[in-house]
Amino acid sequence: MIGKDGTGRRWSIGEVARASGVTVRALYHYDEIGLLSASERTVSGHRRYTEADLRRLYRVRALRTLGLSLEGIADALAGPADDLPTLRELLARQLRALEQQATRIHRLQLRLDGLLRQLDDASMPDPDQFMATLEMLSVFETSFTPEQRDQLAHRRDRLGPESVEEARTRWAGLVEQLLSHVQDDSPVTDPRVQELVRRWDELGSAFHAEGAAGEQTKAAARKMWQDNSAEFSRGLPWTAEQMTALVAYLERVRQVR
Repeated sequence: MIGKDGTGRRWSIGEVARASGVTVRALYHYDEIGLLSASERTVSGHRRYTEADLRRLYRVRALRTLGLSLEGIADALAGPADDLPTLRELLARQLRALEQQATRIHRLQLRLDGLLRQLDDASMPDPDQFMATLEMLSVFETSFTPEQRDQLAHRRDRLGPESVEEARTRWAGLVEQLLSHVQDDSPVTDPRVQELVRRWDELGSAFHAEGAAGEQTKAAARKMWQDNSAEFSRGLPWTAEQMTALVAYLERVRQVR
């Protein structure tokens, strides 16, 4: 579509949404907060985005992937739209972020390959490998952010190998006790069950940060187990059916607290 002034193509809000992956609702929100507004309107009042608008949208998307808040993005974009040095720095930062992501993926591949080789040799991975692999898997399979993964790694490092090994032993004991209740179909209101789940959650909390950030990683970790319990059981001494049933049982117990 060519604008009336002949200066180039114009895009409707629907076209921008489809091409960019940003929802129409988000584009409306960007407009409301002054982050990105369509430069033109049709006679009937429909938004029309110019090439300059799309370049700004690219900056918004790029900065969002780098973890900036919408407020921070607005501050970052306060300068001239065609500031080439600023755009170059933005592209360089985005490239570095992608390279870091590629590095994390490669590390995950190496860890998984190592774990598979150990399991082929019928030996259990050591606690550090076990915990680190779970954390790295959670990044890519449950939408953990790099910052959240760093928080988990920091907490594990603070605990130290001995505490991690102790936690793993306690966790295995809780799994065995809870599986017996799953098998017996014990009521989720049973005080014994409630106490076991309280201890389970308390044990898991040691690996998460305090406050809102920790609650977010806990929620992500629970989703990880809900979505991938069968896959994770391959490296554990319990069957996929047992772990899937246990995860479902834990959620039922938590719902009646």
